[in-house]
Amino acid sequence: MTADADFIVVGAGSAGCIVAAELARRDVGRVLLLEAGPSDNHPLVKMPFGLTWLMGSKRDWRFKSDPQKGLGDRQLNVHRGRMLGGSGSINSMVWFRGRCDDFDGWNVKGWEWPDVEPAFEAVEAKLQPKQMTGVHPLVQALSDLFGGNANEAPTPEYESAGTFRFNMHNARRWSAADAFMRPAQAAYDLKVRTGSEVDRIEFEGDQAKRVILLDGTKLSASKGIVLSAGSIGSPAILMRSGVGPAEHLQELGITVTHNSEEVGDNLHDHPAAGLYFAGPRSGYGLTLSQMPAWMLAPFRYLFTRKGRFASPTVEGGAFFNARCDTGEPDVQCHFIPFMLDWKGSRFTHGSGYFADVCACRPKSRGRLRLTSADPNVAPDIDLGLFQDPDDVETLLAGLKRLRELMSKAAFGKHRAPEVYPGPEVSSDEALRQHIKDRGATAYHPVGTLRMGEGTAPVTPRLAVAGVTDLWVADASVMPSVTSANTNAPSMMIGYRAAKFISEDTA
Repeated sequence: MTADADFIVVGAGSAGCIVAAELARRDVGRVLLLEAGPSDNHPLVKMPFGLTWLMGSKRDWRFKSDPQKGLGDRQLNVHRGRMLGGSGSINSMVWFRGRCDDFDGWNVKGWEWPDVEPAFEAVEAKLQPKQMTGVHPLVQALSDLFGGNANEAPTPEYESAGTFRFNMHNARRWSAADAFMRPAQAAYDLKVRTGSEVDRIEFEGDQAKRVILLDGTKLSASKGIVLSAGSIGSPAILMRSGVGPAEHLQELGITVTHNSEEVGDNLHDHPAAGLYFAGPRSGYGLTLSQMPAWMLAPFRYLFTRKGRFASPTVEGGAFFNARCDTGEPDVQCHFIPFMLDWKGSRFTHGSGYFADVCACRPKSRGRLRLTSADPNVAPDIDLGLFQDPDDVETLLAGLKRLRELMSKAAFGKHRAPEVYPGPEVSSDEALRQHIKDRGATAYHPVGTLRMGEGTAPVTPRLAVAGVTDLWVADASVMPSVTSANTNAPSMMIGYRAAKFISEDTA
């Protein structure tokens, strides 16, 4: 029987689009890319400001975390893209490689900075990320905070602030689906299939042979299968396929193909907490004076690619050391020049801005487990936020210094007072409670299929340990999260995965 493809890639997200395109470019045979969601051919996907409506829509998996003990048993949204481009089609498109020593710190052979730098350069040659133009004056004022980077984009390598770089072209989203997948479809033997949600992988012995979709369709691969369904989807599919902690799988009635105790462990994200500012003539917001601008915004964007609809909301920010010592930056600030509500409503009247602090290298760890063998039942997602008290103390120090930085920024007539939690919340105890009450994540989950030696679920060459013809290429393989937004490192992983797989199956 003829196989449906030589390679099947599961998940057309930031890494999946690149691994599929690069496998096809390397002429490994027929490549089939499967995506559970629909196409990304939607005006809200391409328009930067559209993410405000896409999050929580049918193009989002709409996962929820388990009640987080470190957050007073609050549950958090775990937004993950469900369409071509994956989370790269609903994110703010912020582009950072991370710190060079992030990769050295992984302690994985073949993944130190000199190993990964060429892959970043190759990806960036196609995406060409650039600093956003037309940012709000509040964001422009950030570039003077530390002086050292002038008008260059800030970097986690040293204290710096200003306008971020984004993977946008002509004020439109430019995802891995745009830069890699579509050109490869036109030039190479790459087929893409949307609306194809994968239940599990079928093995013959220890060899991955087929993927089984939710509707029972079986698709076979003659050379192998690549999981690129992300830090939530990839371990869930792997466990439903019988690769994971044996006792857990047996409890759910899943036949064990390979006992891999760490599958689903090491889940973590960048924890964050923020400050809200509000005042007349400050940031964008719903006010009477701004109503004409909002009414014209869709037309201005349509005809000039400018204005507030050209904004991905996060326009800039900073990296700094929370305790203001001589160490490297340990927190990242995302700055949003829009009025955000702190009372529970999605939209609120007034103008303002928002700034947060995220711990660059969190120590807390959670885990992911299945609740059922049924793929329609969402897994248990325990982010483990603030299980290590050091993460709380880093954010505590970061919030204090963020206040100082916001007070000295040259905001001029756009300056607004802090309204939440408010300057009266100043003691360490009160700020810790604010972190517990309002702390969240930056939507950067990683680590559930960490790569490494020994007991690691995935090898340094991105093969799933204990089975054959099965690889993982997404943020789940990161041993620890990089010191900034994770979209760029995810694409780098996809690029390197194609190189490894083509070499190892030649």
